[in-house]
Amino acid sequence: MSAPPNAPRLVRGGIVLIDPDTSAVLRIIALQYNPATLSRTLAVHGAGTDTPDRSEVLRIKGPPTETIKFEAEIDAVDQLELGAARATGSGIFPQLAALETLVYPSSAQLLANNALQQAGRLEILPMEAPLPLFVWSKNRVLPVRITEFSITEEAFDVNLNPIQAKVSLGLRVLTVDDTGFAHRAGSLFMGYLAQKEQFAAGGPQAGLGTLGIRGI
Repeated sequence: MSAPPNAPRLVRGGIVLIDPDTSAVLRIIALQYNPATLSRTLAVHGAGTDTPDRSEVLRIKGPPTETIKFEAEIDAVDQLELGAARATGSGIFPQLAALETLVYPSSAQLLANNALQQAGRLEILPMEAPLPLFVWSKNRVLPVRITEFSITEEAFDVNLNPIQAKVSLGLRVLTVDDTGFAHRAGSLFMGYLAQKEQFAAGGPQAGLGTLGIRGI
């Protein structure tokens, strides 16, 4: 059955991996179902301490640390009913693997570092991963680092392939304090902040009378 002609197109959230130097898109991971809730926490970076200097009490050192947490569901039941070859052969292993590789270095990077160690290289630089972007509509395209990752596999087929799972992700938004202004993540963050300021300026403005006072 086709969708009604005026039905809105469902936009999915997801994660896009880009090359931090060229901005080339390396992989797109769309969530099968949009999470019902999204938890965001902003930790303010004030200049003061528990006993701040009076001149510092209203100063802000930099952008807050914004963390995002959500739980995504992955389900192969519909594909199994249709007899999809991938689902019947491996369940949701491909979807889980796509998410899990977000927190792994590639096998090629590990082999290359091992070759350098075998050749007697004294200093091996940590491996740089692609830059993850958390996309939650066109209004939220955020450079992030994955800080928490857990999987609960809830159902299996006869071959013990997982067919239902919940994935919990914790993300930290990268700011110019983390990467600098020249890095691609820094420019994306500045765009996100500018857009936030535009939304704030365009929203409804209350007067003092709304609060029951005449002046301050």
